[in-house]
Amino acid sequence: MTTYEYNEWWVKRINDNVSRPSSENSQSIEEHLRVVPSELKIIKQDFERRNIEKEKNKAEKDLDDLKTDYKKLRLSIRTNGLGKTSE
Repeated sequence: MTTYEYNEWWVKRINDNVSRPSSENSQSIEEHLRVVPSELKIIKQDFERRNIEKEKNKAEKDLDDLKTDYKKLRLSIRTNGLGKTSE
């Protein structure tokens, strides 16, 4: 049988041995529990990003080509006099 004082001392001793987070290295629970993406997921995201950039660049090039073709067509119409109506 143990005394009350001994029990208090024992509980205090156990609690003193429990490590507590220091204030200098503290993180919020959300940061601590945040899921880190796997390497495969990172590679997949990078691949998708590069594909989107390629598609965007191709679309911009196609648009520039269409603008050039339109300008050539307008110039051709003007040179050949096809845009004028005669009465």
